[in-house]
Amino acid sequence: MRLHVPLPPVLSLLASLWLLPAEIAAQNFLPDAAQSAALREYNIVGFSAVSDATTLNTTAIQQAIDAATAAGGGRVRIPAGTFLSGAIFLKPGVELWLEKGAVLLGSTRIEDYPKRPTRIEGHTEPWRMALVNAQQLDRVRIGGQGRLDGNGVPFWQAFWQRRKENPKCTNLEVERPRLVFIDRCRDVRIEGLALQDSGFWNVHLYRCRDVTIEGIRITIPSAAMLGLRGPSTDGIDIDSCQNVTVRRCYISNHDDNIALKGSKGPLADRDGDSPPVENILVEDCEVGDGNGLITCGSEATTVRHVTVRNCTLSGGATLLTLKLRPDTPQHYEHITVDGITLSGTGRLINCAPWTQFFDLNGEPPPSRQVNNITLRNIHGSYGSFGTLRGNPGDVLRDITLENIDVKLANGTVTLGPTEHTVVKNVTINGQPYALPPP
Repeated sequence: MRLHVPLPPVLSLLASLWLLPAEIAAQNFLPDAAQSAALREYNIVGFSAVSDATTLNTTAIQQAIDAATAAGGGRVRIPAGTFLSGAIFLKPGVELWLEKGAVLLGSTRIEDYPKRPTRIEGHTEPWRMALVNAQQLDRVRIGGQGRLDGNGVPFWQAFWQRRKENPKCTNLEVERPRLVFIDRCRDVRIEGLALQDSGFWNVHLYRCRDVTIEGIRITIPSAAMLGLRGPSTDGIDIDSCQNVTVRRCYISNHDDNIALKGSKGPLADRDGDSPPVENILVEDCEVGDGNGLITCGSEATTVRHVTVRNCTLSGGATLLTLKLRPDTPQHYEHITVDGITLSGTGRLINCAPWTQFFDLNGEPPPSRQVNNITLRNIHGSYGSFGTLRGNPGDVLRDITLENIDVKLANGTVTLGPTEHTVVKNVTINGQPYALPPP
């Protein structure tokens, strides 16, 4: 008989640290091909779904999901065609698969998305659920060659009308559904799909672990066609999650491309519902427009151990955005951006105070720290270098700019107080860049 002898705690920890987040995630998906081949399939047409883009198919699709989980699991398949639906909820053992030519089209009736207590903007409150939802599940699979279409134009128009009536209205004042909400799940894979015209955030992950998002495309084509801005159309929101890999994705939108989120407010560091965002890998991605390939905030407390590598920026997006809220204790650390090709009009970095809707609630101002931030091996043509400064009292230290050769329309760097900033082999518009004297 073979005995299992556990590793001593120190050796066990070292073994886990040996693997990159992407490699850890890959281990969880090796059996997928065999598992998927054995899955029983449930075509939604067999449950009376109609692909005419006008019949509401929420009940039919949910019945297919429920039948699959009742039978022990299976793959719910959406065939080619356009199927209108409100919110659907995945169940244990059920995969959602969209064939090539399949469109799951979100209803424009907000009533078709139930209002339930849900995580939104750093806290829990009654809010509309997403088009596709998974909650407290192990092994979530959403994929295929089809499209999730949020049908978001009416929601955007309603928001901008409200903003016209009240310029100080908050993002949540007009209800808008997300496209995908994955809530407290483990072993998650989203792959291959196109996501477009979301009414609100596209993919929201909350308190998830071991996630891979690969080969998806997130855009807002209707915004350009109608001359609108798609408000709050974040690409991927990684909220209080660990071990997340985003690979080979394209994102172009009118808000954060990939946002790392947590809680907000002067007591946010005591929020047990918002563990640190950590062990994030983004690689081989391209972004067009947006607020940041990587954005820390708007609500965020601790974000650490983030690697971005071999990515392309081809539009107006900022490479790295660090929002520093004066009302929130924040710590952003060990963020490395390595191997970036530029061919657009955005900024390299925007590390600056973020004062939208901030509220100290009578508490003293908390402190913020940014440390061990590295931008290296960056080349190409872009708009501007950007800003690197904090609120009064913020500590920015151990910032490294290395092997950067860029042509910029605006080569000025707005630099506030920093400690131990290293500039090595940085060339802007053909001229070596050095830090100004303190």
